[in-house]
Amino acid sequence: MGGGERQGYLRNVKVTPGLLRRGFNVWPPFLAAGIRVERIADDYREVEVAMRLGLLNRNYFGTHFGGSLYAMTDPFFALMVLHALGRGYVVWDKAGSIRYRKPGRGTVRARFRLPRDAVTLARRATRDGAAHEPTFRVDIVDAGGDVVAEVQKTLHIRREAQPAAHARAARTAAPSRRRRRA
Repeated sequence: MGGGERQGYLRNVKVTPGLLRRGFNVWPPFLAAGIRVERIADDYREVEVAMRLGLLNRNYFGTHFGGSLYAMTDPFFALMVLHALGRGYVVWDKAGSIRYRKPGRGTVRARFRLPRDAVTLARRATRDGAAHEPTFRVDIVDAGGDVVAEVQKTLHIRREAQPAAHARAARTAAPSRRRRRA
């Protein structure tokens, strides 16, 4: 990432789930689209989001604009994983896709769940410095429970790089892998 391993200043600020929820609800992209974060679990492993159909998120056909449907799912899996892993990890959205199943009318909802085994697997997969790229899925449903859209998000997860002094010490302590000439 060059210039250090920074991933935004907000990740270094201790934010309660309630404060984060309120912050999202006044964040201009969510506010303008009518997206409301209704609940963030105390352990960040569940998030519930809703979006009412309004003038600013309605498409030409009078249904939910597809970009707003995707936006209501955008940051949550990355934030959930980042909070579950704790300090020492870098988590980014790597890819995302949305498949529309039916026109969205009225209020639509998405409920995100982060399984414990996904966090365990991420820790194990990145233990030796490798990247891990899991894919998560969330359905956006209407008031009747019908699926309006399916969203898949692929994350990029890895350990933060060690500071130079620690990396140098680790290299000198590790046996050399180079072949020595006789």
